[in-house]
Amino acid sequence: MPEETTSQPVPPTIERILRQFRALGREEKMQALLSYAKKLEPLPDRYAAIDRTNFVIPECQTRVDVFPEYRDGKLHFYADVNVRQSPTIAAFLSILFTAINDQPPATTLAIPSDFVRIMMENIGLGARETGLTAMVTRVKRYAAEAARYAA
Repeated sequence: MPEETTSQPVPPTIERILRQFRALGREEKMQALLSYAKKLEPLPDRYAAIDRTNFVIPECQTRVDVFPEYRDGKLHFYADVNVRQSPTIAAFLSILFTAINDQPPATTLAIPSDFVRIMMENIGLGARETGLTAMVTRVKRYAAEAARYAA
């Protein structure tokens, strides 16, 4: 699928996160990731009993399920991931959701293609990049669906 975000400006919520992570050294990034991992919003009980087949991110080494909600023209994402076993994944999702939750689908669609690389640069987690990129691709797909629904 062609990249649709090249002509869109990066929304302020995403630019703020990218600017923060560009300015951090390796140790500071690791500390920030640990801090964000603890902030991942818990999965609401209403998702506990549903069939998760369509919500799992198969490209990720760790089991991750991402759930979108679209209300009043805005998206909100939740994730189910074992924070203790996968603090980096939880941190990344927490950071991503901080930038895009409760924003219109256009915000999610404007995530730059190098978002994962910028976030994970210099911290030695290259093996995670495929799964993290798959998560961004998935939230963008949900956003595209919501945008079509809204039109």
